[in-house]
Amino acid sequence: MSGLIGAIDEGTSSARFILFKAGTTEVVASHQEELTKKFPQEGWVEQDPMEILNAVYTCIQKGIEKLEESGGCAQDIIAVGVTNQRESTILWDKTTGEPLHNSIVWLDMRTATTVDQLLDTVPNKSRNKNYLKPLCGLPLTPYFSAVKVKWLHDNIPRVAKAMQEQRCLFGTVDSWIIWNLTGGKHGGVHVTDVTNASRTMLMNIETLKWDPVLIKFFDIPISVLPTIKSSSEVYGNIIDGPLKGIPIAGCLGDQQAALVGQQCLQRGQAKATYGTGCFLLYNTGTIKVDSSHGLLTTVAYQLGPKTLPVYALEGSVAIAGAALHWLRDNLNIIPSYSDVQQFVDKAEEVEGGDVYFVPAFSGLYAPYWQQDARGVIVGITEDTESSHIVRASLEAVCFQVRDVVEAMNKDYGAKLKNLQVDGGMTTNSMLMQLQADLTGVTIGKPKMAESTALGAAMCAGAAMGCWNVLPPMDIPLQAWPPKLKENERDVRYARWKDAVERSFGWDN
Repeated sequence: MSGLIGAIDEGTSSARFILFKAGTTEVVASHQEELTKKFPQEGWVEQDPMEILNAVYTCIQKGIEKLEESGGCAQDIIAVGVTNQRESTILWDKTTGEPLHNSIVWLDMRTATTVDQLLDTVPNKSRNKNYLKPLCGLPLTPYFSAVKVKWLHDNIPRVAKAMQEQRCLFGTVDSWIIWNLTGGKHGGVHVTDVTNASRTMLMNIETLKWDPVLIKFFDIPISVLPTIKSSSEVYGNIIDGPLKGIPIAGCLGDQQAALVGQQCLQRGQAKATYGTGCFLLYNTGTIKVDSSHGLLTTVAYQLGPKTLPVYALEGSVAIAGAALHWLRDNLNIIPSYSDVQQFVDKAEEVEGGDVYFVPAFSGLYAPYWQQDARGVIVGITEDTESSHIVRASLEAVCFQVRDVVEAMNKDYGAKLKNLQVDGGMTTNSMLMQLQADLTGVTIGKPKMAESTALGAAMCAGAAMGCWNVLPPMDIPLQAWPPKLKENERDVRYARWKDAVERSFGWDN
């Protein structure tokens, strides 16, 4: 066995290490470790950076053991790529290597007050949340990393002290992993890639450099920031463990990695990843498209330091799979995710089914960006049963995806016909058919499930000259064309929009 590329896939719920045969979708070994989330207060979500790092180490160790059990060896590994949950923010002490605080996870809402304070500083008292969008492509919301860094500086004294003494380093999860794997406090490489940097609100979306205007606006010292690199180049070598000496040569945020792994490498192609949230990326090529319909402009990937960046429009849905976890863990309506099908089947057999659920637990993301929205269930009658709530939860995912698709169609000026999908929820064929019916778009799912890790491996392999990203590989798809009549689809969508409006303004 020879020519393997590894991928470290560090998500919100788990970390994984996957080994691919270079240039193919063939997985030769993998290991996964679950991660815990902490909820110190309502709306706060944290993770322990050391738990994240230790999970990565364990995944690598166990993954190599499985490789060797199957007759392979670590010497066959050419390079490793990293892909990660985005926006989650870690600050650490470069002299001790210790985190200065838990990671503030991307969906954390504690920075809502920080956003309000920042909006007060916008010129002309306009409180325009899109004030910085021409520079960074992003609206001013609690979602992005710069706001989390500012909160940490303003509220955690040891962070402010470390920044003042220039001991503090900032990174999204990719930077934390790469810094530690390449030496940590003994000379680790402090880098990020353009896709992760484009989610911080600190990188200029055109120059791909940290922007002095943005840095000044958030009052963040430039000394804490990592060096921005392309998504496909050698950043440094792993210094210890079973991968000692192997280069880390690819890095992308997880949603951009999924776009690459789904091979949406041409303008007009789009993918959706269903996990805790749901994230849609629409490839706009080397042209940066500015959204006027609530979407983000982000860097999709840059395949080497001398190549042009490829951009994407993105719509982020905060609550997708998390809605079903809520039904299971908080309301005890469903025993497990595998039981959803029988609840939905029952919902179609009884009255009381015109129910709409807007799962705005911590506000609404694209295209609304309403941080004061809260969850509502509307249309309940005395005939409504738990099965209707379950079905409404699935439909909520599909309607939110349609919200984003509609905005993408308007911004890009062409109607999306096919949507590639991946992520845990796509194992549910009924949900995929429901998604096709409620969006009017054909849904395509690769029969190879590891799109995110594959994208990171492709970029790492490309940097080493052993993976030709273009032309695309032939990956078989399962397809779900829409079956619902257009007028019925539009009537139901209109009711959904009515329900969304009822969710606004509840946190005032």
